[in-house]
Amino acid sequence: MRFQHGIAKLTIWHLLLVLAALRLLLLPWFCHITDLAGDESYYWEWGRRPAWGYFSKPPMIGWLMGLTGWLSNHQEWAIRLASLLFGTTSLAMLMLLARRMFGEAAARWTLLLTAMTPANVALNLFFTIDAPLILFWSASLLVFWMAMEHPKRGSLWCLLTLTLGLGYLSKQMMLVFPVLMLFFAALNPGTRVLLRHGWFWGSLCGSLLFFIPVLRWNQQHDWITVQHTREHFTASEQAGWWQKLADFLSFPLSQAGLLTPLTWLLLMAVLAVNVWCWRSIDLRQRYLVFFAAPGLLVFFGMAMRQGINPNWPAVFYLSAMVLLAAILQRPSLTPLRGWSQRLAKPALLMALICTLLSYTAPLIVDLMALSGHAKLDPLRRLRGWSDAGQQAQAWLDQSPNPSRTFLLVLGHRDNASQMAFYTPSHPRVYRWQPDGKAASQYELWPSAHERLGDDALILQPPDKKFPSQLRRAFQSIEPLGTIDAPAGKHQGRQWQVWLARKLQSWPVPDRLP
Repeated sequence: MRFQHGIAKLTIWHLLLVLAALRLLLLPWFCHITDLAGDESYYWEWGRRPAWGYFSKPPMIGWLMGLTGWLSNHQEWAIRLASLLFGTTSLAMLMLLARRMFGEAAARWTLLLTAMTPANVALNLFFTIDAPLILFWSASLLVFWMAMEHPKRGSLWCLLTLTLGLGYLSKQMMLVFPVLMLFFAALNPGTRVLLRHGWFWGSLCGSLLFFIPVLRWNQQHDWITVQHTREHFTASEQAGWWQKLADFLSFPLSQAGLLTPLTWLLLMAVLAVNVWCWRSIDLRQRYLVFFAAPGLLVFFGMAMRQGINPNWPAVFYLSAMVLLAAILQRPSLTPLRGWSQRLAKPALLMALICTLLSYTAPLIVDLMALSGHAKLDPLRRLRGWSDAGQQAQAWLDQSPNPSRTFLLVLGHRDNASQMAFYTPSHPRVYRWQPDGKAASQYELWPSAHERLGDDALILQPPDKKFPSQLRRAFQSIEPLGTIDAPAGKHQGRQWQVWLARKLQSWPVPDRLP
């Protein structure tokens, strides 16, 4: 295979450097044509108030956003650069694992297979909770394998404690890793000796200490993160069989789209064959299968009763990618050696085409005058926010008393976070939840009750009636005008702008500070 011979001349570090450089060159263009995603600005808001926990997630992404904002003076490019740094480091961890297990050639294939997926493209462009999770899961996969190779080397077990602990602080999914560690050690005759090893238990238990402050924060806030996480596992009792069938089918379709169809099919086939041949495969293959197949099987089961967010099972594909790369490089590792070789080249070609389409889609959309189109523009939600923020700043500056005027944004929490980021002064933004329930992090922070006596600039979606409760909370309210920010040729972002004078009382009871 000519392609294989061509990449064989490059070291894994050459390939990774070239990939990172190309992605770095694309960042300014991507920053120019898009704004931050709603989740990114929301996590940036978390970063302005460091804590041991937040409404829906552990604190790591908030801390990282806070550090990024502090280093760059809250620049959008810095957030995009952070995602690239985390994504590139994650790839390096997987390559090192593949090289340690199967050699340099397998590491090259791991890089190519993983990087040439729309999922990895997104991971290197958007700085969300998945960026640190993928990094610390990949690092833990590598370090745990190294620790099993050298069980008496305490430094490796200490490093594993660190990668696990930082992973727990990134996303709840990381808590699955120590469970898989424990079962893998117990179910394999060659690794059961670890259960009698003090370093193994010390690393496992020591890593959980990282999570104690998070639990303490949740206890102080009515276990809000636990409640929010539990909702993800609640099936809708009103969904009919057709809806359940659609939810189930959407799961494999979304995974095939994110990983490219042939690559995903190869991953599923490789895992299925290795599970079937469990007794005959070696420890390396068992390790990679064990950190992939059980998790994916659980999600397939969940898909039978509820909808699954496409990014939820992301970590379980990491070790599967290494296994697939090894089998494509060494067909003797699988009994179905013929088909894996025949499909390798078409899979890489399809992956390359899908990856190029992922990068060029915004350009194609603009050239075809489809920007902002509700169905044909995949980036429509990332347009128009910066212009809207500039207009909001202009209204704030024109208010009678700008220093005593706060910004109150109605509607979805993305409206509040995007306005907080893109209004140049980065004001403290408040949100109002009509039913008084905690629906986002904004309801856990002090409410606008702390601004009694101040004026408010209120931004309201134009299709909504102004809430009577808010009208009674101020001395007077008057309409000022509108914000109308273009978000492509087919969409705009509009708000009605109101000036509310002298807040008398906040209509929703204060939540926990």
